[in-house]
Amino acid sequence: MALSKQWLDHIEAWQRSGLKQSAYCRQHGLDTHTFAARLSDYRKRERMSPPTLIPVQVQSATAHAECLVLQCGQGHRLELPPTISAVWLAELLRCLA
Repeated sequence: MALSKQWLDHIEAWQRSGLKQSAYCRQHGLDTHTFAARLSDYRKRERMSPPTLIPVQVQSATAHAECLVLQCGQGHRLELPPTISAVWLAELLRCLA
C-alpha cells in the first residue's frame, strides 16, 4: 500500500516525538490500530528500498578522525574504525543493497 504524505508526516513526527504510539495518536486524534497498520506499511516499504548513497568528500585522515560513520535517512548509524578495509566496506554496501 502506498502511504499518503499525511501518514508519512505523522509517522516521521511520531519518531521524532519520543512519545509512545498511543500517546501520539491521542494527541493527534488518530486511531491506534490504523496508525499501527500504516507504520507496518512504512516499515515494509523501508525494508524493501535499497540504501541511498549520497555524494561525499573524502579528506585526508587527521588525528580527529576517530571513526567512519555511515548514516541512513531513517537515523540508523554504523560507526567503523578508519582503518576498515575498502573491500570489506564495498561488500557490506553490496549486501545492504
